[in-house]
Amino acid sequence: MAFASFDRKTAGAPMADINMVPLIDVMLVLLVIFIVTAPLLTHAVKLDLPRVSSQENPPVPVKVDFAIDAQGLRYWNGERIGREEAAQRFLAAGRQPVQPEIHLRADQDAAYRHVAETLADASRAGLSKVGFVSQPHNGP
Repeated sequence: MAFASFDRKTAGAPMADINMVPLIDVMLVLLVIFIVTAPLLTHAVKLDLPRVSSQENPPVPVKVDFAIDAQGLRYWNGERIGREEAAQRFLAAGRQPVQPEIHLRADQDAAYRHVAETLADASRAGLSKVGFVSQPHNGP
């Protein structure tokens, strides 16, 4: 865009002003582009999250150490008991809301009959969390 001047002295001189109109047009176009694209960059995924109630953690089951020595004697948490007493304690433990874990330690020289009787008594009482405790074999 040319500007005409009636002044003869400056008519032939080069124009030293910057034409700002094209710069303003470019800035307005960029502003419109950013206004349109900004909401697309901040989109969120809408999820239907589950709702849960806050409850207490379930109680930790009690651990019972049950041992059978080489003579077939039974021990409930270190206390020597007979088979009938062990069966009664298994029944009482089976009635608890949270079943205890029975850790069965049997001497390697104990007769299998004593271990089988103990497992049968625990099963009859409804106890299902019975684990055998052993020591790892060291060496060849």
